[in-house]
Amino acid sequence: MSMQVDNSLSPHGGSLVERVRLLSGLGDIAGLPAIEVREQIVHECVNIAHGFFSPLTGFMGSADVASVSETMRLSSGYVWPIPIVLDVSQAELEAAGVAVGDTVLLTHGGNPLATLDVSEVFAVDLTEMARQVYATIDPEHPGVQRTLGYADRFVAGDITLVCEPVINPPFDRFWRTPAQLRAELESVGWQRAVAHQTRNVPHSGHEYLMKGAFMEAQADGVLVSAVIGEKKEGDYIDEAIVLAHENLRAHGFFRDEIHRTTALLWDMRYAGPREAVFHALVRKNLGCTHHMFGRDHAGVGDYYGRYAAHEIFDELPDLGIRSVLTLEWWYCPTCGGVAYEGICGHPDTKQDLAGRLIRSIISGGTEPAPQTLRAETLEVVRQCAEQYGFGSPFVTEKYLSQRTPVLTVPEAP
Repeated sequence: MSMQVDNSLSPHGGSLVERVRLLSGLGDIAGLPAIEVREQIVHECVNIAHGFFSPLTGFMGSADVASVSETMRLSSGYVWPIPIVLDVSQAELEAAGVAVGDTVLLTHGGNPLATLDVSEVFAVDLTEMARQVYATIDPEHPGVQRTLGYADRFVAGDITLVCEPVINPPFDRFWRTPAQLRAELESVGWQRAVAHQTRNVPHSGHEYLMKGAFMEAQADGVLVSAVIGEKKEGDYIDEAIVLAHENLRAHGFFRDEIHRTTALLWDMRYAGPREAVFHALVRKNLGCTHHMFGRDHAGVGDYYGRYAAHEIFDELPDLGIRSVLTLEWWYCPTCGGVAYEGICGHPDTKQDLAGRLIRSIISGGTEPAPQTLRAETLEVVRQCAEQYGFGSPFVTEKYLSQRTPVLTVPEAP
């Protein structure tokens, strides 16, 4: 079942959250207790403050965490599938002297990022939270690992961004806040925009997925929303993801006026169907009317059904963004090109356009079969490997420790 389009294109919750009040000087934050936060929390603060996570205005309290974990709804009733939380150890809270009712300064690299008006400090059964959100407590699941690794307290409250992080090259070319992107889409006349969620370099299956969704949605354009965030060894490097997608348009595989590549600061939870709902809501906030969902969307391993991300929307009310549901695209040597699961009659000879095949091609061990991976994509990925990946297009220990960060929180004025 597809979700119905809200023709007003209103953000989730009805209005776009904007919580930014930049510092005029250090006097604005003098005397505030400070808590240093990791890069993932920097991403969350930016996303809350600029409305990517509308209607959230801050980190969730215990009522919202419980409701979201159990029912995929905020206590206000709006659908929301993944808890957005700030975890801090009790020892850190005591050292900073933080209590309910305080305004706290969140810092990164010692520099001020945001203020947090503390409304609650609470604890959660992390194992039960993981079970509800991920439908498993297997510690091998990366989302479960993340949840079980949280500190022993959550701090809730509204946040206000006081220092805008600097987005570093090459990501600065692809960075748009929801307000900026909505204005851009309006200026180019995109009344129907279909979002493509990605954390991969595009192979031909991805290209056909986008083109098929574009036609099915009768869209004005495809918005590639590339997830830039926490990485583990073996993932594609962030630079290769955005530059390879942009390269499709640059070489005319999409016309200029129907294709945009953007970056989303998000650390994947691999929550399968729940994360599919989250992706739809965030892209709704970006101004998209449609979102494409293929096989194993936002999944990992075999924790979720192949098309669980399709089925979950049957359980939900109208979200104001329509889902475009597609089966698998693969390479069929018998058909002599990329084929669609719903059409091709040669499943026994198909070559999956993912995993080992594409990685082998990119690594140089296999020559691309026709229409498997664009030569132009392969070229830009290998260039990224040399320029950004210390010789590899895949995340390595050296990349994790020495890469140029996606963003930098500057010193206060």
